[in-house]
Amino acid sequence: METIYFKGTPCHTYGNVPQVGEKAPCFNLVTPELNEVHCSDFEGKRIVLNVFPSLDTPVCAASVRRFNKEASSLENTVVLCVSMDLPFAAGRFCEVEGLKDVIPASAFRSPMFGEKYGLTLVDGPLAGLLARAVIVIDADRKVVYRELVEEITNEPKYEEALEVLKK
Repeated sequence: METIYFKGTPCHTYGNVPQVGEKAPCFNLVTPELNEVHCSDFEGKRIVLNVFPSLDTPVCAASVRRFNKEASSLENTVVLCVSMDLPFAAGRFCEVEGLKDVIPASAFRSPMFGEKYGLTLVDGPLAGLLARAVIVIDADRKVVYRELVEEITNEPKYEEALEVLKK
């Protein structure tokens, strides 16, 4: 169990976020077209998991915009923007915003994603949603960066995550 905060109030997650050096758990997520995406679909690529509670909040929307801006310059890298939002809503957001360099991926059919990655909030006002985190996975599916954002209303440390991808 990890402890994070929502506007200063402690909240907890189911399990723990994988540590740097560990093999990243496989996942099944759903795209706006209702296609499933699996970890194996990105074999040999680096994966940025930009995980957040909902695109209906300004901070979550800002993280998707920022990673979309950065993603086009990242070689052999895919950015998945993961939330419990319905895939239609995530797709509509990206379409309206003109975001084409990230993949919106919903965990609504896959509660195991939040459990395996230690990101499902089990208490507090956002219980049932995912915590805010950035996890970078290398081409061999090893975690090379992890940030579980301590105060969920804050943005992640983009530069730290991007720096790992420049090495």
